[in-house]
Amino acid sequence: MNNSTYQQLCHNLEALKLPQMQLHLSEVADFVSANSLSFSEGLLKLTNFEADYKAENAARSMVKAGAFPHHKELEDFDFSFQPGINRQEIFEYNTLRFLEENENLVFLGPSGVGKTHLATSIGITAAKKRISTYFIKCNDLLQQLKKAKSENRLNDRLKHFSKYRLLIIDELGYLPINKEDSNLFFQLIDMRYEKKSTILTTNINFSDWDSVFYDAVVANAILDRVLHHAHVITISGKSYRLKDHIQTEN
Repeated sequence: MNNSTYQQLCHNLEALKLPQMQLHLSEVADFVSANSLSFSEGLLKLTNFEADYKAENAARSMVKAGAFPHHKELEDFDFSFQPGINRQEIFEYNTLRFLEENENLVFLGPSGVGKTHLATSIGITAAKKRISTYFIKCNDLLQQLKKAKSENRLNDRLKHFSKYRLLIIDELGYLPINKEDSNLFFQLIDMRYEKKSTILTTNINFSDWDSVFYDAVVANAILDRVLHHAHVITISGKSYRLKDHIQTEN
């Protein structure tokens, strides 16, 4: 490739906003020449740089939009500290097959055992695959819905939270939920029922949800929709957050 042609190609790639192709143009041209590749093979190799770069950027954007509390993936989870967790089962959920069937996941257990970490890790996997995913604390969710209702835009807000292919609702039951909140929560769960997947983390046994929602009828309706197509992961054991302190003491 003569210098004039190379310069013109660089100019065109810059004008077309293809920076990775411009960056790797010389490298690919030399590779094609050295290996006697066809034009199509060279072009494929060059465009792969751009496609991979854009895919990585899109994945990063999806993860950022997910509003995760931290960037912890399954590889960061210490399964040896919580031997009661079925590691193979969790990695199976991380394949995201449950999304194909619009199934839910419920992480149930006391505070600090790793529920949020595991839920977040699965959510990050989904976001990296460019699946619309959003993480929110249950209390923050209810406050947003309540505010929207007072401003006569509840339906729009429900549609907003219903659009996500995967919605992670963290810490259900940690703070009181009054009757109005219960009805708002039911509306959201009902809109997502059998259409989208939801991950819930909670420290409240299902038999006690009546007391959490202050309305047995609403509580049962929520449970029915959440658990109809769901996998429940019950976690017991020591606080995962305190594991480093425990190990230091030992």
